[in-house]
Amino acid sequence: MFTRLREDIASIIARDPAARNGWDVLTCYPGLHAIIMHNWAHACWNAGFKWLGRFLSHIARILTGIEIHPGAKIGRRVFIDHGFGVVIGETAEVGDDCTIYQGVTLGGTQLIKGVKRHPTLLRGVIIGAGAQVLGGFVVGEGAKIGSNAVVLKEVPAGATAIGNPARIVIKDKEASRQETAAARMFAAYGVTPNGDDPLAKALHDLINHAAAQEQQIDLILSALKGSGVRCEKLIEQNKFDAENLNKLVE
Repeated sequence: MFTRLREDIASIIARDPAARNGWDVLTCYPGLHAIIMHNWAHACWNAGFKWLGRFLSHIARILTGIEIHPGAKIGRRVFIDHGFGVVIGETAEVGDDCTIYQGVTLGGTQLIKGVKRHPTLLRGVIIGAGAQVLGGFVVGEGAKIGSNAVVLKEVPAGATAIGNPARIVIKDKEASRQETAAARMFAAYGVTPNGDDPLAKALHDLINHAAAQEQQIDLILSALKGSGVRCEKLIEQNKFDAENLNKLVE
């Protein structure tokens, strides 16, 4: 028990620059208190003392603002940062070294008892503030879910899910091979450098393609005029400004 507590405190200090020391974490971090009380509630639940498990969970919710069903499985070194408004459902599973920020829901979309209704987070998943992960699917190892994302389907290992409904960003193999150890370090709130939104990337590609086409048309018209071919003059339009359009979708 004390070994696990020391692990939890050390992992919080490693991931939160505001944590000054172990005593600070032990006495002032509701996420840690919620995990400790969940361990008690989960032990009661597994021993058949269902009501007592639910009651301990209820007390933990009053004291910390974090609601974890006693049936949920929580791994080692899980950090619930700030934590207020976090809800973790009965059949949810949270793997080792996961980080969950305030306002997150690991919820279910089915009303059938006895089935896997809530998500499973594998090792090292980071879920940003306000994200909703709803359904009995798996979020792969090392995946990141951006703040306020609404995730309704499986997220592959190492991918990032952003938006509502969530869009999945998967790094190409070449980028993954070139990724350094520094780039794989902990990313607060699931925010990663160069974590491009796939929709924004698609818009950038369309804008750049349109700009290239306009340049080609200008070259064709110049060549035709140089050959003596008459070209009707079209109504003057505002010049296509790819640079400013790209800035709008950054």
